[in-house]
Amino acid sequence: IFCAGKTPEQVAVIAARLAERGPRVLGTRASREQYEAALAYLPDLQYHTLARCLWLDRDPDAPRHAGVVVAAAGTSDLSVLEEAVLTLTLMGHAPHRIVDVGVAGLHRLLPPIPTLQNANVVVVVAGMEGALASVVGGLTAAPVIAVPTSVGYGASFGGLAALLAMLNSCASGVAVVNIDNGYGAGHMAALINQRIVDAQVLERKAT
Repeated sequence: IFCAGKTPEQVAVIAARLAERGPRVLGTRASREQYEAALAYLPDLQYHTLARCLWLDRDPDAPRHAGVVVAAAGTSDLSVLEEAVLTLTLMGHAPHRIVDVGVAGLHRLLPPIPTLQNANVVVVVAGMEGALASVVGGLTAAPVIAVPTSVGYGASFGGLAALLAMLNSCASGVAVVNIDNGYGAGHMAALINQRIVDAQVLERKAT
């Protein structure tokens, strides 16, 4: 559910209907007021303050797949990172977080390089000039999903500078979602990782 622009009652009704169809519900850009309205319908609903998401998982012990790395340039990007992480988790994956590795202190990215290189797919969240996505794209052969954030000073134009920089990346294998779209990046990463996991299972069965 994209909750922004909806009334609390609309969000509550939609969440309740979705919960009748499956064990998981995710509402992005949700306010506390929307969450509290939906809570009246779904007492086990939860709220992630940093990610600004309401969510429900009635099958928390289901197996989750490794293979996705989510990296954020700075602490200011964490709300978007957590939206991506929550999306991945509810879609059956166990993302690995790497935080505070922005290009302002590039040495911080050196220790997790093996983790990036062993990933099936990497989500990179960065604002300002958005350079982190290009750097990561040059360090790993995995597909990189870049998420520009609206973090930055005036000339960042609310994330437009990072968006254009990521679109102009010279690193191969970098795709870009919209500004602050952690959900979109998480969803895409989940689809990619699931394909790889499914292929690995079939390969093991064949041998």
